[in-house]
Amino acid sequence: MYFPSWLSQLCRGLSRPIGRTTQPTWGSFSRSLALSSQRRIPEFSSFIARTNTCGELRSSHLGQEVTLCGWIQYRRQNIFLVLRDFHGLVQVVIPQDESAASVKKILCEAPLESVVQVSGTVISRPPGQENPKMPTGEIEIKVKTAELLNSCKRLPFEIKDFVKKTEALRLQYRYLDLRSFQMQYNLRLRSQVVMKMREYLCNLHGFVDIETPTLFKRTPGGAKEFLVPSREPGKFYSLPQSPQQFKQLLMVGGLDRYFQVARCYRDEGSRPDRQPEFTQIDIEMSFVDQTGIRSLIEGLLQYSWPSDKNPLVVPFPSMTFAEALATYGTDKPDTRFGMKIVDISNAFRNTEVRFLQDALSKPQGTVKAMCVREGANYLKRKDIESIRKFAADHFNECSLLGKLRLACADLLEMKGMVLRDPAQFSFLWVVDFPLFLPKEENPMELESAHHPFTAPHPGDIHLLYTEPEKVRSQHYDLVLNGTEIGGGSIRIHDAELQHYILATLLKEDVKLLSHLLQALDYGAPPHGGIALGKLVLFFL
Repeated sequence: MYFPSWLSQLCRGLSRPIGRTTQPTWGSFSRSLALSSQRRIPEFSSFIARTNTCGELRSSHLGQEVTLCGWIQYRRQNIFLVLRDFHGLVQVVIPQDESAASVKKILCEAPLESVVQVSGTVISRPPGQENPKMPTGEIEIKVKTAELLNSCKRLPFEIKDFVKKTEALRLQYRYLDLRSFQMQYNLRLRSQVVMKMREYLCNLHGFVDIETPTLFKRTPGGAKEFLVPSREPGKFYSLPQSPQQFKQLLMVGGLDRYFQVARCYRDEGSRPDRQPEFTQIDIEMSFVDQTGIRSLIEGLLQYSWPSDKNPLVVPFPSMTFAEALATYGTDKPDTRFGMKIVDISNAFRNTEVRFLQDALSKPQGTVKAMCVREGANYLKRKDIESIRKFAADHFNECSLLGKLRLACADLLEMKGMVLRDPAQFSFLWVVDFPLFLPKEENPMELESAHHPFTAPHPGDIHLLYTEPEKVRSQHYDLVLNGTEIGGGSIRIHDAELQHYILATLLKEDVKLLSHLLQALDYGAPPHGGIALGKLVLFFL
C-alpha cells in the first residue's frame, strides 16, 4: 500500500523514542485525536470575506456590522430582497436615498440567483412585519455597500423546493438543483452521519480507517465487474465490487478492526435500489461472532442517528430466512404493517373444492392466505379483479405472495388506508440464509447465495459433504422498511474448508483466489464483517 512521503515521515517520527521515553508516542497522539473530536460550534465564516452566514443572524446580533455573501432569491418592489446561502435566508433592505444610488442600482438590477456581497447593520424589523416562519424573521440588514460578484442568466427552473421539475431536467442542471434546500439538507445530513460513524468506530471502539485498492484483478463470484484497460495490450484491471478480499487479508495481517467509507462498482443495469457505483460503510473484525457484529451495528446506528428523528430502540428484532419467506413472502420484509401470510392448509384437507384439492395433492402443496383488516371498507369489485390479475401475471414466481402483499398495501394506501408510516423506522435482522442456491442455467449445480467466503452454520458443516444444498450460512442482512440496507457474514478462515467449497462444490478455478487461500494458511484469525449501503436514503 502506497503512503505519501510526508505521511511516511510523520509515522516514523511518531514511532521514534524521544529522550528517555521508552514508549512510542502513538498513545498520546491517539488521545489528542480523541480530544480534538469533541463537539464544537462550526466556524462557518472562518478564512473568508463574510462575517456571518445568512441563516445565523438573530435579535442577539442587533447593531452589529456584518458582511454577507449569497444568492438573490427574491426581490419585492425594489425595496427588499431575500439573500440565501447554504445556511438559510435573511431579508435585506435596499437603500432608497440618493447617496446610495450605486448600491440600489446593483441590488435592483441584478437578476435573481445572482451572487452578491453586502455589508451593513443588523436592525429590527418594524413592529408587525416580523416573519415567524423564518429563523431570521425578527431582523433585517440595512445595507451600506454591495458588490455584484457574478450575474445569473435566465434559469431553466426556479430554485424553490415547491416548484416541480422533471427528473431529467434536474439531472441536466444538477449544479442548480443542488442549491435547493432539500438537496443541501440531504448532502449535509449524509456528511454528519458519516462523521458520527467515524467517531463511533475509531474513537470509541478502536477501528482503523484503511483505504483499499481500486484497481484489482478479476475474481469469481458476485456481480459483474467493470474492466479498465491497462497500458499493456490485452490486459485489464477490474474495479472491485466490494473490498471483501482486501479486508479479509487485513484481518490475516493482524489489523483486528477495519473500516472504510468504500466506493464500490458493479457492472449491472441501474435499478431503483442498485447503481453502477455506490458507497458503503465497510467493516471487518477479528475474533467476532454474529452477535458481536449485530451489537456493533446497533450501537453504531444509535450513535449516528439524526437528532431530529425518533431515537432507535435496540436490540433490533430478528427472524430466520425461512420465517421471513413463510410469513412475508420475501427475505426483506416490511414489518411496519401486518397482513402476514398464514398457512391454512389443515382447514382444507377435506375440502371438496377442486382447485384446492389439486393444490394440496402436489408435493409441498399448501393453501395460504392474508387477512386484510377492514379491506371490505376500501376495496371494490374492480380492485379485487386487479389483485386477481396481478396474481395471475406473477403466478410462476416463488415470491408471488410477498409481491401480492405489497401490491395490496399499495392499493389500500391509494384508497386512504394508513399502513406504512414514512416516519417509522422498522429494523429487522434476517439470519440463517442458505449457503448455496441452484444455478439458474443448471439447477443441478450450486452457486453461492451471497459470496463464496461466507462460513457455513456450525450446526450444518456435516451436510457440506452429503447434502450441501441444505447447509445454512452465517450470513445476516439488516432490513429497514422492506429494503436491505446492509449485509455481512462470518467468513471462512480455514484454508482447507475454503478450498473444498471453491473447488468441489462451486467448481471455481482456485488459481484465481490463490492469494487468499495462501493467506488463510498463515494463521488467519476467525473474522467477520458487514457493509451498510442505503441507510442515509431513509433519513431524507
